Amino acid sequence: MAQQGGGRSEWERRQAAARRAADRDTREQARLAKQREKEARELHIAAQQRTADEKTAALAARIAELDELLLGVLGRAPFSMHHMEITASLPVFRPGALAVAGVAPIWEDYAPDEPGLVSRLTGGSGRYQQELAAARTRWEGDTAEYERAETARLQALVAARAEHDRCVALAEAQAAAHNGELAVRWNAFTVGESEAVEWYVDQLLGASRYPDGFPSRRQIAYRPENRDVVIEIELPSQDLVPVVREYRYVKTRDEINPVPRPATEIRQRYAQLVARVALRILYEVFSATSAEVVEAVVFNGRVSSIDRATGKDIRPHLLSVEAERDGFDDLELARVDPAACLTRLNALVSPNPFDLEEVTPFIEFDLKRFRFVDGLDELADLDSRPNLLKLSPTEFEHLVKDLFAAMGAEAWQTVPSKDGGVDAVATQKNLFFGGVCLIQAKRWTGLVGLDAVHALTGVMTDHNATTGVLVTTSWFSRTSEQFAQRNRITLINGAELKHLIKEHLGRDVIPGTNPPRRLRASDNTQTGKPGPAVR
Repeated sequence: MAQQGGGRSEWERRQAAARRAADRDTREQARLAKQREKEARELHIAAQQRTADEKTAALAARIAELDELLLGVLGRAPFSMHHMEITASLPVFRPGALAVAGVAPIWEDYAPDEPGLVSRLTGGSGRYQQELAAARTRWEGDTAEYERAETARLQALVAARAEHDRCVALAEAQAAAHNGELAVRWNAFTVGESEAVEWYVDQLLGASRYPDGFPSRRQIAYRPENRDVVIEIELPSQDLVPVVREYRYVKTRDEINPVPRPATEIRQRYAQLVARVALRILYEVFSATSAEVVEAVVFNGRVSSIDRATGKDIRPHLLSVEAERDGFDDLELARVDPAACLTRLNALVSPNPFDLEEVTPFIEFDLKRFRFVDGLDELADLDSRPNLLKLSPTEFEHLVKDLFAAMGAEAWQTVPSKDGGVDAVATQKNLFFGGVCLIQAKRWTGLVGLDAVHALTGVMTDHNATTGVLVTTSWFSRTSEQFAQRNRITLINGAELKHLIKEHLGRDVIPGTNPPRRLRASDNTQTGKPGPAVR
């Protein structure tokens, strides 16, 4: 019954309650939607921050990888020929079903039951004999088939075993041949054969693992007369150092922004990277070779880039160092500053490697220019090419004069020599450094030691020469090369002389002498005692 007066009816109260419930539902849905939006925003922010942190961590890992370039190899076992030996990977014999013999037919499974007394009295004996004959026929047939199958299985098993044995023998033979070749190379290495030493050093450098982005280009030469290895390596480019220091997430803009690494830090890190590469290679070569074969390592590092001024490809040398084993072994590499360490080793390092400021290396790498030919002395008398040692002093002087004239020398004149060797000659156009250059030639059959190179500086002073060039038919000691490098003197040994005559005069000649395969520490390499001259 409807309510009288000003009160609300039951229907109105129900309508109001429904409206209130709907409002509550609407507010709850809005609240839930807002909460979901907040949670999604928080998840997005967390994901963005996580991405920024991961990218920053990757940068830190890359920097740590570059920083550990030297330290990471110090604790490893040195490379040796044993690292290249292989053990034959022998296959496992798996005959499968061939190893499982078949089951021979059993007569009892075929034989019929013998007839009883009643069966025999009623004529069952005849039927039994028929069944027995039929059973025997089946058994004999199945037995023959079994024997044929078993014979085939055994033949296949023998063949499979023979094939397995052949594969085993082949694997063992291949491993033995590989290891035998290594043994031959090792024997050649231990006596200082150039090709074997160069191959071995190339293998040990190739086995050294560098971070991604490092080039693998390298050249290696061994000079047995000086017992030193000359190595030229392609250095990593400047972009290997990350230009970003970290990544930051900016919530207000919802952006992950890179934070640049300061330019000064990039330059310093690249300089340290170049230094670490050099020290690492010196360490790996010295640790993997003996003093009887390698007493010194000459390392040149260059980088491939583009000249911003010309747009042409360039490969400037950024570093060159000549390290003696004794001095290098005294270093505590785990504690050194790489750049300071190279300074102690008297390395030539680019003042600004990041800007590709070039240095002149101790030895310009050209294998054919400083490689002597093995067996030269034995073949010289049978060779139709001119032997430089058999030229007269005048003929040799004219040959040297023609060579330097072909190389651009001017105002040639003879200068009286005071050391009893071939006359020195001077040119007004120095082919190597600029200014007046004094050129001296020595037809020697042995080592040109420090005394001879030192004497040239006195002759240069007497004639007011800016620089000097010492040409020989033989070879120089390492101390001679070091002294020449410090005193503006260029040295040209017999192998280089042969190459220059071929290149500029188009004539193939024999230097006439070969350095000994090995020089001991007490020999002329250390003393600088000159070899005999040819008059």
